[in-house]
Amino acid sequence: MSQLTVDTPVKADAPVTTHGVDAKGRAITRIVLAVGFVLLIAIALLLVFTTSNEESARVTIGFSLNSFFVWLGGMNPLVQIPIVILAFGLVVGIILVLIEYAPRSGRGYYIMRLVACLAIPVLAFLLLRPYANAVLYVVAIALLVGALLFFADYRSRQGAGYLFQLTLFMAPAAIMLILGLIYPAISTIFKSFFNKKGDEFVGMENYVWVFTNPVGTSSVINTILWALLAPTISVAIGLAYAVFIDRARGEKFLKVLVFMPVAISFVGGGIIWKFMYDARQGDQIGLLNAIVTAFGGDPVQWLAVKPIINTLMLLVVFIWMQTGFAMVILSAAIKAVPIEQMEAAELDGTNAWQRFRNVTVPGIRGSLIVVLTTVTIASLKVYDIVAVMTGGRDETSVLGFEMVNQQQRFQSYGHSSALAVVLFLFVLPLIIYNARSMAKQREIR
Repeated sequence: MSQLTVDTPVKADAPVTTHGVDAKGRAITRIVLAVGFVLLIAIALLLVFTTSNEESARVTIGFSLNSFFVWLGGMNPLVQIPIVILAFGLVVGIILVLIEYAPRSGRGYYIMRLVACLAIPVLAFLLLRPYANAVLYVVAIALLVGALLFFADYRSRQGAGYLFQLTLFMAPAAIMLILGLIYPAISTIFKSFFNKKGDEFVGMENYVWVFTNPVGTSSVINTILWALLAPTISVAIGLAYAVFIDRARGEKFLKVLVFMPVAISFVGGGIIWKFMYDARQGDQIGLLNAIVTAFGGDPVQWLAVKPIINTLMLLVVFIWMQTGFAMVILSAAIKAVPIEQMEAAELDGTNAWQRFRNVTVPGIRGSLIVVLTTVTIASLKVYDIVAVMTGGRDETSVLGFEMVNQQQRFQSYGHSSALAVVLFLFVLPLIIYNARSMAKQREIR
């Protein structure tokens, strides 16, 4: 006779402090953190608006990231590689040691956490070479950040060391996200309210230019046209391919042919289709004009026919390159629709179109949303096709291209930033909608 055993739950270690499980303690923690963040913002504003901008005023602690990269750039490339690997390994090693040892209980580990919380932010800020008359501000910000982290970690519900370990583990990715995405986004919004040189506040003047100047207006209209037509046609054709090719002989071969344009870069695709649209005196090398002249017509400069026609010609290139992507995703989604549902609908006497509309489409709704929003975002950000095929001439410019054009060609940082913000506002609702749809799908699962 077998003996039934029941595992008794192991009691978790009690938190080092009780502040996190006490309502009054949590309230005090929230108040201290709120006051600390207010002071942090105040010091940061003082740093921005009261410090000198003279390059000669910079001081360092004898070493900075800039001086490191300058020194590294003067060395042989074969020597640079091991140095970068060594530096990367050293930083990763320090982080791993702190993650492993600092969260432990004991006076030594407590001191290690305290030193790390205060020293790491100070060194990180000073490595960025602060201005001479801003050193006090920078050190104050760094110490305040470290103190808030240590205080929150000490009063954590899970026990001292938990938030420290979590923060240190997430810090590399968070820093890269802040420096590579959040800071540039905030800086772009800030610059969109200044003139082309960025030294004079002009309010909403740049946004007025976007929606009143012919260049800005045509960019907005063309971008909306791209966002409406490109995803609709790409997904419609991709869905048709997915349905019919799945039932055809040589399915794999046909799918490879349709998917091949996806592997081509937008620059390569633009060059290919520019030859297709080419028009010249004498023999036509462009396929489209070769057909026109074969029937007795005159060659047409397709990329110069305005309005709308030349933009539609550019849209054809994008649709050609995105249809394969839509086909692959939707084909996989169609194969995942339960066969029992199709058989039940067939037994009810429905025809093929009714089964497709009432069974297949609802079954792939999530994939349709993902593909539509992904292609729409790609169409809003398009740059390469316009740059290669027309250079924005003849009213073919879009926001993505004009943003770069205003900054590089005309050195107008204000106009460029305003165009970037408008483009961001176009993309943002799609990102939010896509994220919410994916969250709902996870809840259903």
